[in-house]
Amino acid sequence: MTFLKYAFLIFFGICAGGVIAAGVYAFLAMIGVFVRLMGRTNTGKKARLYEKWIIAGGILGNAADIYEIPMILGKGPGTLFLTAAGLSIGVFVGCLAMSLAETLEALPAMSRRIGLAAGLQYLILGIAAGKFAGAWIYFWKGLAV
Repeated sequence: MTFLKYAFLIFFGICAGGVIAAGVYAFLAMIGVFVRLMGRTNTGKKARLYEKWIIAGGILGNAADIYEIPMILGKGPGTLFLTAAGLSIGVFVGCLAMSLAETLEALPAMSRRIGLAAGLQYLILGIAAGKFAGAWIYFWKGLAV
């Protein structure tokens, strides 16, 4: 009886995880993050490669999170890896936020409310610079409260 109980728990756990992962990737595809990245980099012809890397990243990221796989790289290569990973994650989160804002038409509505006729790119650059400055102060200067 215990074996059957655990078998059902494992089966339903895997099914629930698959449904959640499919929902997250469907959301990202729906708001156009991947299409936007392909359009900006002019690599739309390599859509299959994007799909494979997205799937591989999801699987490897989940495995590393679940099994807590240690990465012993040393001080120099470890810092380089963390810097590259941080920049990549930051670019992805920025693209996700911009795609979501574009889908919800938040930026045009905001620019109309504050009376901004031209210079929306400077507003976006200012927001990004503020986020960067806050992260820099928090992580490198150690001035976090």
